[in-house]
Parts: sequence; C-alpha cells; structure tokens
Amino acid sequence: MQTELTRLLGIKYPIFQGGMAWVAEYHLAAAVSEAGGLGIIGAANAPAEWVREQIRETKKRTSNPFGVNVMLMSPHAEAVAEVIAQEGVAAVTTGAGNPEKYMDMWKEKGIKVIPVVASVAMAKRMQRCGADAVVAEGCESGGHIGESTTMALVPQVADEVSVPVVAAGGIADGRGIAAALMLGAKGVQIGTRFVVTEECQVHQNYKDRIVKARDIDTRVTGRSTGHPVRTLRNEMTKKYQEMESAGASLEELEYLTLGALRKAVQEGDIKHGSVMSGQIAGLVKEEISCRQLIDSLVQETDALLKGAGAYV
Repeated sequence: MQTELTRLLGIKYPIFQGGMAWVAEYHLAAAVSEAGGLGIIGAANAPAEWVREQIRETKKRTSNPFGVNVMLMSPHAEAVAEVIAQEGVAAVTTGAGNPEKYMDMWKEKGIKVIPVVASVAMAKRMQRCGADAVVAEGCESGGHIGESTTMALVPQVADEVSVPVVAAGGIADGRGIAAALMLGAKGVQIGTRFVVTEECQVHQNYKDRIVKARDIDTRVTGRSTGHPVRTLRNEMTKKYQEMESAGASLEELEYLTLGALRKAVQEGDIKHGSVMSGQIAGLVKEEISCRQLIDSLVQETDALLKGAGAYV
C-alpha cells in the first residue's frame, strides 16, 4: 500500500486517523502512528500549551511521523500554529478556514500542510496556496460536514488537483479504502472507527453507543445555521431539531449545544451530549487495538485489490 502519500510523509500505510475534537489526543495518535498510519492530535479549541504537551507526549510514545489538526476558527489558532512550528510534527491538517498565512512558517520546518476541503473550488484554492495534499471529506463523516458525498467529491477533486488526495467520510474497512483508491485518492482518513479502539480515551458509553448504532442512527443538526453537524441521535438532537423547526435563534441553538461534545466524550452523557459519529457507525462491531484495526484494514484492502481482476 505504498502511494504518493506514504512517500510524502514517510508512513507505512496511507491511513490517517481523523483529528477529532476532544477525542484525538496523544494516546490515540501515538498508537495509530506506531501501527503504521498517521496519528493526528485534534487541537480543536484547546490552548497552545495543551497542544505542546500533546506533541511531546506523542513523541515519547512513537518515533514515527504524526500530525496535528488545527481548527483555524479557534481563538488560539495563531498560537497553536506557532507551537506546532516550534515542536515539529510531520504534518498539519486544517479545517474551518484558510491556513495560507501559516504555510511558510510550517514549511520552513519541513511540516506538510494538508487542508480538509469539502469542495473542488476549495481544493484548487488550497493547492494554489501551496498545500502538499488535501483531505476531501464527504458528508457521511461525523462532526461538521459539507454537502457532497465522498463518492461524488473525491473523483472530482482528484481530477482537478495534482497534489495527493486523501478520501474521508464513510470509510471504516478495507472495502472503503479500496473504493477510495479506485476513485483517485492516494489514501484515506478514518475517524469514527478509531473512536472504538482500546487506545482511544473517550468514555466507554460513547464507544458502546457507536457499537450499538444502526445505519439510520445519525442525525444532522444545524442546517439552518449554515454549520451542519452529524451526530448519533439522542435527546439532544431531538430537542435541537424541534427548536430548529420552530425557528429558534442561532444563540438559542448554540446554547443548547454548549459543552455538549465534552459531555459525551468525557462524562459519558450520551443522552444530552453530542455523540459525533459518521454514517458508518453501523459497521463498527467491536473494540480492538489500533494495531489490530490497521492490520485488518490493510489485509482487507490488499485482498480486495488483488481480487479485482475477477471483474474484468
């Protein structure tokens, strides 16, 4: 499974772990990188010193490449960007904004910049800005989403940019990886499946809720605000959608979700917290280690690609 992406980053397999807020911390990132993928620390809204500590703790646990995801709308984004340059990581993935003003600083340190995009236009813009690759994320993913599906978005992005494309959204097994490669991607980013791993530090209730989820169990809230988010349905999503239908203000809706992700991830409140999850939750059946997961992903993908000749 060597691709342009593995050569770009010096990783064994073209598999990224999503930089999920409140979920993707150093235990998970280090375990994924040790298993041959690219572990990613999710900076989210955290202060810069927290990110520095996370990077240093990850380095204690692996000598393999890993990355940090930066949410550019965070009030700490600039300080976080500087910490990343100071501490050094293999790659930075970015979301919720344009990373152009930080690119020179990162690139001077040999850090690869890989923005997450939800459209062809944004992918082309990021390439012009100097991105080393892009993550094309479809709306099947958990958390904040765009409009296009992975199946539709990835080949269109791959046709329009020359940098490697990483497919994300709706991928949980070797079938998803093989499909992404056939669509023109050079690798994949997986989020939800990595939540249900032994090294992931989220509350067990969160993991169990994903394992019990069915194919129809995700809901998208926030379409009326222009910031849609995919989560597993619960009392919070029901209340949110009722308020949305009734024309509640942005402030009222934001108040309802204030601290909701932390409630689910740290406190295990899966009724009133935000249980962010992709549509592939129904494929997640058990909790295993990151190494077991990556090994199985690689084996499944390899077997499928080798057997593809049967369809020709």
